[in-house]
Amino acid sequence: MTHPFLMSLPQNRGALGITSVCSAHPRVIAMALRQGRGRPVLIEATCNQVNQDGGYTGMTPADFRRFVLDIAAVEGFDPADLILGGDHLGPNPWKHLPADQALDRAAVMVADYVTAGFTKIHLDCSMGCAGEPEALPDEITAQRAARLAAVAEKHGAPAYVIGTEVPIPGGALHHVDSLEVTSPDAAARTVDIHREAFAKAGLGFDRVLGLVVQPGVEFGNQNVVPFAPAKAEALSARLNTLPGMIYEAHSTDYQSEAALRALVTGGFAILKVGPWLTFALREALYGLDLIAAELDGKPPAIQPAMEALMIQDPKHWAKYYPGTPAEQRLMRHYSYSDRIRYYWGQAPAQQAARAVLDRLGDRDIPETLVSQHLGAVWSEGLSAAKAEGLLDAAVGRVLAIYDGAARGGGKGGGGVNPALRKTPSVWPRSRPGPMV
Repeated sequence: MTHPFLMSLPQNRGALGITSVCSAHPRVIAMALRQGRGRPVLIEATCNQVNQDGGYTGMTPADFRRFVLDIAAVEGFDPADLILGGDHLGPNPWKHLPADQALDRAAVMVADYVTAGFTKIHLDCSMGCAGEPEALPDEITAQRAARLAAVAEKHGAPAYVIGTEVPIPGGALHHVDSLEVTSPDAAARTVDIHREAFAKAGLGFDRVLGLVVQPGVEFGNQNVVPFAPAKAEALSARLNTLPGMIYEAHSTDYQSEAALRALVTGGFAILKVGPWLTFALREALYGLDLIAAELDGKPPAIQPAMEALMIQDPKHWAKYYPGTPAEQRLMRHYSYSDRIRYYWGQAPAQQAARAVLDRLGDRDIPETLVSQHLGAVWSEGLSAAKAEGLLDAAVGRVLAIYDGAARGGGKGGGGVNPALRKTPSVWPRSRPGPMV
C-alpha cells in the first residue's frame, strides 16, 4: 500500500519534501532512521544494487527489506514510518540481452520489489538492449514502463515515478560546467506519453506521483554544479498543468541547504542523495585515522589499506576515473562520485575501518585534534568527542542539511540532530550488516 505521506506531496508542493536515502551502507541507514524517528523515512535501492540475482550487494528485495528492518529495530524506528523505494527499475542489469529477455527479467525484479513491500517504484526503461540504440524513443520507453507497471499491479499498489532525463548514476565522469534544464514541453510530453501507454495497458494513472527531470544539478569527480533556481522557473511552473504530480531530483549531492530548499520550493519534492553520505563517512574515517596516529604514534593505516584493495580489484573505479596514475589515485579516495563506497562491505575494508575505531576505543578525543581533522563535525558541537559518535555525526550532518531543506528549516543549517549529542551510538558489534 502506498504510504500516505508520499501521496500528500503534490498537495504540499513547494512547501514540503522528503529525502531519498540511496545507500545500502548500514551506518548510513542507521543514521537516517535514528534522525528520522517519528516521521516517514524513504530509503531506496537500485536495480543494480538489489535484484533477484543479488545485485552487487548480494541482496534480493526481500533481503534488503529485512536488512533495513533489522536496523530499524535496533534504532527504535517504527516500521510503519518506513518507505522503501526501488530506483531505476527496468532492464538495465540485463541490457546485454535481447529486449524481450531483459524485460522478462525486469518484470521478475519489479514483482519481487513490490511483493517485498517496496511502495515507491521508479520505472526506467530508457536504455536500449542488445541490438537497439543506446537511448530509446519516448514511446517505446513508456510502453515498456507500462508493461512493468502492469506486473507491479498484480502484487501491490505502489506509487510510481516515471521519467528518463536521469543524470548519470553516481555523478558525471568529467568536469561539468553547466547543464541543460529539462524543457517544460519535454516534461509535459513525457507525462502525456506515459499516460497514454498506461491507458492502453488498462492501467490507471492516479498513483503516478512523480517525474524525474533535470533541474540543472550534477556533480563530477571534482566539481559540483550548483542549482540555479532562475533557470528552472519555467520547468517548475509547468507543474501547475500536471495535477497530482511532483518532480524528483537526482544527483542532488553536495548542494547547499539553500539550493536544496529552492529545489523543494520549485516542486522538486523528492531529493535523492547517496554518494555524499558515504563521502562524509570516508572523510570521517580518514580523519579518525589521522587522529589515532597523533595519539598513538603509529602511521595512518586505512588509506593504504583501501588503496591496496582498490588496486587489487579495480572494477568499481577503473572506467570511471580517467587521467594520469596520480590523478586516478586522488579520485580513488577523494572523488565526489565516491566509488570507494563499493568497497566498504569487503572484508579487508571492514578490518581496516574497525582497526581505526579499535585504536581510538572509547577514549575522549581532544577537541583540538577534532578541530584539526574533523572540523566540520566539531563545529556543530558534541557533548563528548568519541570515535563512534564522530563517525555518526559526520553522516548525520549531511542528513540534517537535507532535513532542513525538505521541511523548510528548523533542524537544518548543517546542524546535527540534538539527539545525537545526548545519545551515544547504539550500534554494538553485534549489529546487522557490515560494521562500519
